Amino acid sequence: MIRMGAEYLALSLALVGFVAGCGESKGDPKAEAPPAAKVEHEQDVNVVKVDHPEQFPLFTAIEYGATSHLVATGVVSPDVARTVPVISIATGRVVEIKARLGDTVKKGQLLMRVQSADIASAFSDYRKAVADEKLASAQLERAKLLYEKGAFSLNDYQTAEDVENKAHVDVETAAEHLRVLGSPLDHPSGLVDIYAPVSGVITDQQVTNAGGVAGLGSPNPFTISDLSEVWILCDVYENDLANVHVGETAEVRLNAYPDKIFRGRIGNIGPILDPNIRTAKVRIEVENSGLMKVGMFVTATFHGEKKEMHAAVPADAILHLHDREWVYMPAGDKTFRRVEVAAGETLPNKMQEIITGVHAGQQVVNNALVLQNTVEQ
Repeated sequence: MIRMGAEYLALSLALVGFVAGCGESKGDPKAEAPPAAKVEHEQDVNVVKVDHPEQFPLFTAIEYGATSHLVATGVVSPDVARTVPVISIATGRVVEIKARLGDTVKKGQLLMRVQSADIASAFSDYRKAVADEKLASAQLERAKLLYEKGAFSLNDYQTAEDVENKAHVDVETAAEHLRVLGSPLDHPSGLVDIYAPVSGVITDQQVTNAGGVAGLGSPNPFTISDLSEVWILCDVYENDLANVHVGETAEVRLNAYPDKIFRGRIGNIGPILDPNIRTAKVRIEVENSGLMKVGMFVTATFHGEKKEMHAAVPADAILHLHDREWVYMPAGDKTFRRVEVAAGETLPNKMQEIITGVHAGQQVVNNALVLQNTVEQ
């Protein structure tokens, strides 16, 4: 009798628990929500399997017609025709520098001063030439007087005249030497002033205070470049040279200002290929608004005349991961495959051009980041 009572009590308690559990499940909103998408990783790391693929809407890639284009990297360089070296004829030691690398200078502006012994030597030659000319002039006057009185032969007179003419040439040569060295004739000094021959920006400096200047045989102390127009030098691979033509227009984007587009003209295609990387130098001539600095890296786009058909998908369908671009495409049986693509230009309505990896008509996940976040959970 006692055993039957215990069994009856246990059965009653189980029924009460079941009824209570049913009441709690009915009132819990989480119990009524659809189950979360469960991701199963296949052996291929680029393939993922989900329980509810309908949670990731698909988009069918559309066709987009674009002109063929070629993208190459390059660097900003000064125009050689607008670059002028600053030279010093005099040798000596730099005692003062008035300008520095990167400074903007005007034509005739003092750049540096050089203490040179060449001035003393040149001025000594000049004074000797002046004294010789004075003596030759006096001898010519005397020879002329004697010749007129018949006491001097014509040959001797002509010899004296020739000596005087040569002495005059020596004076002019010595004076010009002083002027070339940068010293005035009336106030010669051991300090030589070096002035800017043109206006522009100092793009190279090879001297420092107390440094030596070795004259014409040494590196130029300064180089001044007019940067109102610059060159963009790009490396174009041998197989792509057919898409580049002299005279065509190219678009240039600075890495420092990717949102700004500059347009230039292709001025030259190098006739010599780099034997190591099989590229040729392509020169683009661009007007500089002031943003372009020598040495900046750029991306140049060369547009062709032939149209190419590419695919276009929503920008959100592209996943940027590890400096590469991917999309997720349905692979059947509740799986998605991650496919690497090459994205092109940004299109209106938040669309993105796909150059390779996806063709028009293929389906991609509309928002790749949502799926990627689900995979990582």
